[in-house]
Amino acid sequence: MSIPIKNAEGIRRMRESCAIAANVLARMKEQVRPGITTYDLDQIGREIIASYGARSACYGYKLHNSAYPAYTCLSVNEEVVHGIGSLKRILRPGDIVSLDVVVEYNGYIGDNATTVPVGPIEPRVAELLRVSEEALYLGIKQATVGNRIGDISAAVQAHVERAGFSVVREMVGHGVGRAMHEEPQIPNFGRRNSGDRIKPGMTLAIEPMVNLGRYAVRTMSDHWTIVTSDGSPSAHFEHTVLTTDTGPEILTIPNPTTFSSSLSKS
Repeated sequence: MSIPIKNAEGIRRMRESCAIAANVLARMKEQVRPGITTYDLDQIGREIIASYGARSACYGYKLHNSAYPAYTCLSVNEEVVHGIGSLKRILRPGDIVSLDVVVEYNGYIGDNATTVPVGPIEPRVAELLRVSEEALYLGIKQATVGNRIGDISAAVQAHVERAGFSVVREMVGHGVGRAMHEEPQIPNFGRRNSGDRIKPGMTLAIEPMVNLGRYAVRTMSDHWTIVTSDGSPSAHFEHTVLTTDTGPEILTIPNPTTFSSSLSKS
């Protein structure tokens, strides 16, 4: 399948959806604290998304005849991705939580994620977060016109493994636009100078998923939540990036002055 190239109108709409996704993520991050449940955090996300006139692209998303039941993906500690908010999951000091926000606005998708500590965390876990976020930006740096997708993958893998961590292999980054998942797939491991050539107008969700222990994962009985097989903590960072002739542009940057929600006005 070919990789969608966005025209000027598509890029304009991507900027809007991505700015909203980034605003939602930033405001949810402010609500992370010991004692809050992941269900309450998800409902906060639901309200913020609606306040921008957007909709959650996660809620109702179908996979293997199962519809995702939450508005955001909230993954705690050993949960890698696709964690479902629950009243039983109370955030405690020392936890880490991945916040993954995907919105649809005006026909286009904005996708981003971050992992944050809940109070003080162990030094090695703090290093996991630092290295994972650094790997994201090293991957983005390789999203240059004329490079190949494998250059992104190799940059992420090299940085992660140099620090003694492992990249998840079952889930990958991806193109994003009118659909949540478009071509190309962007693994977090691979060889330089391999894969599709990067051209102007691509919009790519680059998202390292990094485990403190081994890279193997498994799916929980809810059919959605992915956890590390060895129970080690996992981190997840993501931006949506536009490829241009002058270099990669991160679209998922909070822009509250451009998009003021009804909640912020109340």
